[in-house]
Amino acid sequence: MKTIQAYRFALDLTATQERAVLAHAGAARVAHNWALARVKAVMDQRAAERTYGVPDELLTAAVSWTLPALRRAWNMAKDDVAPWWRECSKEAFNTGLDALARGLKNWADSRSGRRAGVAVGFPRFKSRRRAIPSVRFTTGVIRVESDRKHVVLPRLGRLKLHESARKLVRRLNNGTARIMSAVVRRDGGRWHVCFCVEVERADRLPCQPGSVVGVDVGVKHLAVLSTGELVPNPRHLGDAQRRLRVLGRAAARKTGPDRRTGQRPSNRWQRAADRLGRAHARVANLRRDGLNKLTTRLTREHATVVVEDLNVAALLRNRRLARHIADAGFAEIRRQITYKTIWNGGRLVIADRWYPSSKTCSGCGAVKAKLALSEREYECEACGLILDRDLNAARNLAALAAQIDPAGSGPVTARGADRKTRTRGQVAVKREPGTATAGQTGTVPPQGGTTNHAPTQCAER
Repeated sequence: MKTIQAYRFALDLTATQERAVLAHAGAARVAHNWALARVKAVMDQRAAERTYGVPDELLTAAVSWTLPALRRAWNMAKDDVAPWWRECSKEAFNTGLDALARGLKNWADSRSGRRAGVAVGFPRFKSRRRAIPSVRFTTGVIRVESDRKHVVLPRLGRLKLHESARKLVRRLNNGTARIMSAVVRRDGGRWHVCFCVEVERADRLPCQPGSVVGVDVGVKHLAVLSTGELVPNPRHLGDAQRRLRVLGRAAARKTGPDRRTGQRPSNRWQRAADRLGRAHARVANLRRDGLNKLTTRLTREHATVVVEDLNVAALLRNRRLARHIADAGFAEIRRQITYKTIWNGGRLVIADRWYPSSKTCSGCGAVKAKLALSEREYECEACGLILDRDLNAARNLAALAAQIDPAGSGPVTARGADRKTRTRGQVAVKREPGTATAGQTGTVPPQGGTTNHAPTQCAER
């Protein structure tokens, strides 16, 4: 199975190498800002001419937003705009132009309705101090040295890695991997190189074929499994709040940048800001490490993983829980489980957003009309079951997978579940691409219930 995978390594750059990388990142920013100014000037000119009543055929000629067109325009003007262009690789300028072409396409598709999701704004100019230094290489010499501690990139030469790249080198030597591109980027005060690699992965099977696990994510516990296991929430951001407050106040007491007056930051402010950035990067790294270990273990052990389709963006509007929800990483758990189930030969089942997993009794299938968030134990009025509400939800999710035909046959519905919780009727589920029935939603009755609704065909969601 071929897949696109990323390998990210920290770099140990010398002062000379860091200046060279910053020069390449600056060249990408210059090309991006120049092309954006050119596109914006033509758009503003055409808009002004329309207000004067100029017919469309006499308007100023529009410029193309595609990457080849932007690259041709840059090659014609680079001697005047950037006479120093020979000092940097052509990939540096291509990085800025490619980012602009993608941004303009996303903006146009969002306006026309061809792009789903949140509306995308018009691209903005990149600031030298606020933009994250980054440069992408797609051509030229891109390789990892045989000592596994150095990489070679165009114009930058031989760069030392902070850690060993043995896993990537082993795949390259076996012929099961091919490097497609490399990105050098500064995150949290440290430089990293990220390789985009096409990997030929061996077919794998979960350790427990036929096992099903329901995963209910939350704030009190990071995840509650239907097996009864409680995964504790490490709360990395909460533990680091005291240090982050101290570092933030230390930076606020120093002379920082002011865009209104053109004031440049002092060296002490820069050092304080770097310390604050490293503290935030440490929290992000701890969270990323914990989530990767959890999702890898789940997908390697269990053949079927059932999770909920949570509206995380709406959950983050709760000002009392937003920080804790963001620290837990609900969306990241879902994203990692999605592709890791494919890697390990498992199946992923996504419960519909309105499926009442917490309100349904895992013993008899009775559904409560209301269940307050303060009620941490589920008490069934029908059978008398008393159970932790999160464990009850996880068991309902696991039972949901047993009601789905693995072959993918069965009725589908156009909407899924209704917004209002139903005490009898259908319960909707849907699967992610790469599972048994990709892109479909299946309607199945809850435990102890039946359905009399005729199946209807729906489009992919």
